Amino acid sequence: MTNQLSLLLALLLVLTGCSSAYSKHLSKAYSAYEIGDCAEVIRQLSQTERLSRSRPYLQPEISLLRGQCLERQALYLDAVQTYRYLVDHYPQNEYTYRAGARLETLRQLGHYDPEQALAPRIR
Repeated sequence: MTNQLSLLLALLLVLTGCSSAYSKHLSKAYSAYEIGDCAEVIRQLSQTERLSRSRPYLQPEISLLRGQCLERQALYLDAVQTYRYLVDHYPQNEYTYRAGARLETLRQLGHYDPEQALAPRIR
């Protein structure tokens, strides 16, 4: 019984440590975004993705922040592709709603024409 309890506690500590690790990187990404350091945002988001592969529910949040940074760097085509990825793969997600709004804003600003073909989508 003591061994089982010890094993359970050790497993809990490991899982909590992994959880806080990806959370730490995601927080750092948001902090870097606030000060306009998109290179750091992308670095932190990459770390978050590596640590959260077993948590696919985080991908929409990661992708939206990546798209916003791409926009900030005037990489509009890349931002559009990132937002379209969200729309295609996570249609019922809160972050997808925001991605759709960003696509509409980019369209209104003349950076995106939904009728114009972009790079091929990979499925």
